[in-house]
Amino acid sequence: MSELDLIKFYKACNPSKTLIVGNPEDQQYYIDFASVRGSDIIRKLERTITLLSENQPSCQLFTGHIGCGKSTELFRLKDKLEKQGYHVVYFESSEDLDMGDVDISDILLAIARQVSESMEQTKIKIKPGYFQKLFTEVSEVLQTPIELSTEAELSVGIAKITAKTKNSPKLRSQLRQYLEPRTSTILESINQELLERANIELKRRDKKGLVVIVDNLDRVDNSPKSWGRTQPEYLFVDRGEQLKKLNCHVVYTIPLTLMFSNDYGRLSSRFGVKPKILPMVP
Repeated sequence: MSELDLIKFYKACNPSKTLIVGNPEDQQYYIDFASVRGSDIIRKLERTITLLSENQPSCQLFTGHIGCGKSTELFRLKDKLEKQGYHVVYFESSEDLDMGDVDISDILLAIARQVSESMEQTKIKIKPGYFQKLFTEVSEVLQTPIELSTEAELSVGIAKITAKTKNSPKLRSQLRQYLEPRTSTILESINQELLERANIELKRRDKKGLVVIVDNLDRVDNSPKSWGRTQPEYLFVDRGEQLKKLNCHVVYTIPLTLMFSNDYGRLSSRFGVKPKILPMVP
C-alpha cells in the first residue's frame, strides 16, 4: 500500500477549493449531489441555453448560500456547454470589481473586457470603434494619462481604466458620473460591436454561440446606496433590465438575500425568469 500524500489529501479535502470539472484531476473528486439536492439545477440552466433559447439570447440567475458549491457547478455547466459546441467565458467578478462598491457600468465593462480577451485568445480580433473614442474621453475626464495605441485591443483599454479606478473611490466616482448618462450607448456598443461580431465569428468556426458566466456577484455587499437601496436591489432590480439586454447567453450569480426581498417579484419580472437556487447538501 502506497504512503498517503498528506499535502495532496489536504488539498483534495479543502472545502474552499473550486473543482474545475473539465479538469481530469478534479473530476475524480467530484460527487454529483443532484439526487440529494432534489434536482439537477445545472441541467435546467443548460436546457434553457441549448433547447429553449438556442437561437436567441437568454439571461438566467443562479444563487445559493456561499460555499454550497455554486462555482463548482458553474464549471460543470461550462464543461457541458463546451462539449456541445458553445464558446463559454467564465469569470469571477470579484477579480474585476470592488464588491463593496459596484455599479451597472462596472459589470458591463467587466463583461466586455472578459469577452474581448477571450476572443483575442482564440485569434478573433474585435476593435469596437466607439470604445476607442470612449477611452480618450475617459482619460480626459479622469485627468489621468491612459496610454493606448490605436492598435490596442479592447480588453487592454478596459483593463487599464479599471486598474486606475478600482482602488481609488474618487476616480471611480468620477468615471461613473461620466459613464452613467452613456450607459445605453455603451450597452448598444457592447452588443453591436462586440457580442454580435463575436457570435458571427464563432459560428464561422462551427461554434453554436457565446455564453458568459459571471460568478461571484452573489458576494456583492448588502450595504445601502446613498439613497437607501441596497446594492443587490439596485443592481438586479432597479437596473436588471440593462443586465438582461446583452446579446448572448448570460448566467449571473446573485445574492441569496434577494430571494427574501420585498422586490423579489420585480426581480423575476425584470429578468423574465425565476432565479435558480442551489440547495445546500444536508
